[in-house]
Amino acid sequence: MTPLHGFLFGVYPYICLTVFLLGSLIRFDRDQYTWKSDSSQLLRSGLLRWGSNLFHVGILFLFFGHLLGLLTPHAFYSHFLEAPVKQKIAIYSGGAFGVLCFIGLSMLIYRRVFDPRIRYTSHRTDLAILVILWAQLVIGLITLPFSWAHSDGSVMLILADWAQRILTLRAVNAEALAAVPWPYLFHIVLGMTIFLLFPFSRLVHVWSGFASVGYLFRPYQVVRSRRLGLPGKPSVNR
Repeated sequence: MTPLHGFLFGVYPYICLTVFLLGSLIRFDRDQYTWKSDSSQLLRSGLLRWGSNLFHVGILFLFFGHLLGLLTPHAFYSHFLEAPVKQKIAIYSGGAFGVLCFIGLSMLIYRRVFDPRIRYTSHRTDLAILVILWAQLVIGLITLPFSWAHSDGSVMLILADWAQRILTLRAVNAEALAAVPWPYLFHIVLGMTIFLLFPFSRLVHVWSGFASVGYLFRPYQVVRSRRLGLPGKPSVNR
């Protein structure tokens, strides 16, 4: 194991998570007017409707699939779901939704690059983050043949143990990832880099999307008439 490998998988994750959490909090506290998705729908809808829907459906499934797949301890599902079966479910479902996300994201990038009106009103970070997400998605799709070759779930368990140790702040064995095929390693490093860039990009609006679930549990708005204390109109005697 090289020092670079030890840094990328033993230290870099904590740096990215710290910047991700503290950076998001500081941006919300200091620059709330920049806390938005900067939608360009009003300029031209066109490809946005299909591209955005395909991208968001795909990325949400992939996000929660990775979240549950990596962070759920094996002991929780080993009694009813074997690791090879879980691996194949991840391959089929991840591949299907990954293709949907790839199509939608490619449409969004094409729109940003080749539509002059959208390009001139876009920030550089808007296109940059889309390209980074596209590269991350492509690398994720490249891992599918490697996942099929390791359909026994062994690599999946190694990655899950590493991710769970990062999240619970336990000692990380970065050397265990040395035998993992290179697409997984690239996918992990670029994924952590996205978390690092998260507070400095339009991705912060994802927090608001999750927070909107709170509206389902808010009490109803209570509207009361305003009493100004003005004297009433005198009655008219007839």
